[in-house]
Amino acid sequence: MIDSTAQIHPSAVIEDGVKIGANVKIGPFTYIATDVEIGDGTEIMSHVVIKGPTVIGKDNRIFPFAVIGEACQDMKYKGEATRLEIGDRNTIRESVQMHRGTVQDKGVTTVGSDNLFCVNAHIAHDCTVGNHVIMGNNATLAGHVVLEDYVILSALSAVHQFCTLGAHCFVGGGSIAVQDVPPYVMAQGNHCKPFSINIEGLKRRGFEKAEIRAIRNAYKEIYRSGKTLAEVKPVLEEMANEYPSIARFSTLLTNSTRGIIR
Repeated sequence: MIDSTAQIHPSAVIEDGVKIGANVKIGPFTYIATDVEIGDGTEIMSHVVIKGPTVIGKDNRIFPFAVIGEACQDMKYKGEATRLEIGDRNTIRESVQMHRGTVQDKGVTTVGSDNLFCVNAHIAHDCTVGNHVIMGNNATLAGHVVLEDYVILSALSAVHQFCTLGAHCFVGGGSIAVQDVPPYVMAQGNHCKPFSINIEGLKRRGFEKAEIRAIRNAYKEIYRSGKTLAEVKPVLEEMANEYPSIARFSTLLTNSTRGIIR
């Protein structure tokens, strides 16, 4: 089903079964396979490949040579009908790749809204990407990675499978994250090491001075107190009673399967 207001270049190939919403623009030489749904107001430029099952939300911009919803690069994948789900208002730049999930995990790769994926960023199978995320040029996620809201993963950085990057963290360029990066933390290096909290990012997002101070104190408890993580957890839980944002630390420490960067 194609809405009558959609603008589709004559050279684009649209297979049967594609759903295209109102005011969608599709550029020349783009290929969209069956079982793809594209939300209202989305612009898909030239030479884009989209395969399904894939759902793309509203008002996204997809630049040339992006490959969206292709089969994943996992050797276990045998053609099962796994999915990719993309939210609204994302900017997906040139040659970005986003792959569908695997039945060995959730069966779906999920991308939220209001994200920026720069040139040649790669999102592998079964990843979960939140909202307001930035992935720099050539930033790469292995399978099963979680990026929480407002993560910045700088250019030429890579994340090991099953890692979580906590909300508002900042990973500097050329870094390799092989363990979880706690929320609010600035990290850099191969392998990634913590340096401080992302104060400037928190200020831009409206965090009050007292809350930033509490986050900094929580960081010191984790990294500078000399306590074990088991000893730190009850301290963080008590701090979270006054500053709920601290609870993000406790949640990640509890759920981590790979441990945190040190």
